[in-house]
Formats: sequence, C-alpha cells, structure tokens
Amino acid sequence: QVQLAESGGGLVQAGGSLRLSCAASGGSFNSYAMGWFRQAPEKEREFVAAISTSGGLPYYADSVKGRFSISRDNAKNTVYLQMNSLKPEDTAVYYCAAARVSSTLVRGRAGYWGQGTQVTVSS
Repeated sequence: QVQLAESGGGLVQAGGSLRLSCAASGGSFNSYAMGWFRQAPEKEREFVAAISTSGGLPYYADSVKGRFSISRDNAKNTVYLQMNSLKPEDTAVYYCAAARVSSTLVRGRAGYWGQGTQVTVSS
C-alpha cells in the first residue's frame, strides 16, 4: 500500500515552467516505478512520463518529449515532473501514479493514484 499526494500545480502563461511534486507514504517507495498522467476536460487520462525504481530509464509521451523531465529522490520518497515550455494544450489535472514496473505505466495503467493537481496554461 502506498498513498500519493501531488503538489505544485498552478496557473502559468505559455512558455513558462512548473515543477510538480508527488510525495509517497505508507509503502516502500523504492519498490515502485513512478509516473505522471494527465487528464484534460472531456478527454481520457493519458500517460505523460514514467521512471524506474532506481531513477533511470525514463519514458515520455511524444507530446511532452524534450519539454518535460521526470526524476525521483528516493531519500525523500518523492517524484518530480519538471515542465518547461508549457503550452495551452498541457492544461489538465496531473496525477501521480505508482506501479510495480515502468511498463505498466507506459501502457496507461497504474496500481496507485494520487488525487491530482491542476495545471492551467494560458495562451
């Protein structure tokens, strides 16, 4: 069992940056691959990024590749999503997620989900 709590969302103008954080508790953080998903209004939840248990082998959706970066600090039980060059189409609720392996996240599934944090990018 693991509980996930996102933070860092907010309102930014196009071209700006935000860093999202996800703090994990109640479980063995180092045992989980971690990832980020997002869901825009009237759209399905989509995969954004994932990272392996050790912090290597990152994966990114094509829509964010080169702009977003995922990282984790196992000592702090925290995973981050650094978002640069934000676009209005990045506007969504962003969710932190955990799974046994990164491939699960890349396929759009997860074992555990956070509550989400709103990111709004104005044009």
